[in-house]
Amino acid sequence: MKFVLSSKIYKATVTQANVNYEGSITIDTDLCDKAGFWIGEKVLVVSSTSGNRLETYVIPGESSASVTRSGIICMNGAAAHLIKEKEEVIIMGFRLSDKPIKPKIVFVDNNNKVIRIK
Repeated sequence: MKFVLSSKIYKATVTQANVNYEGSITIDTDLCDKAGFWIGEKVLVVSSTSGNRLETYVIPGESSASVTRSGIICMNGAAAHLIKEKEEVIIMGFRLSDKPIKPKIVFVDNNNKVIRIK
């Protein structure tokens, strides 16, 4: 068994950073659904801007259907010291599997709107 990439949101923009929160990354619910992320799932977040990397877990943000400004990607708690607002990030989820998995990759624009899914 190996941990393999199962899902990724590619080149998302951090919309908020909140150090006064207990931790995690808030992701727009629609983006979570499209990427296949589960609430509470451990993810690796890599900043293409600063090069910082961290592991945290997903909490749901308001979906694009419920709020005018959708596409929330918010770094919370200590993670907000490493990855700041307006940084470009890649968010990756992994699964334990005994065979290769074809990952779902969600490409987004500067406003975290889905461009395409591979």
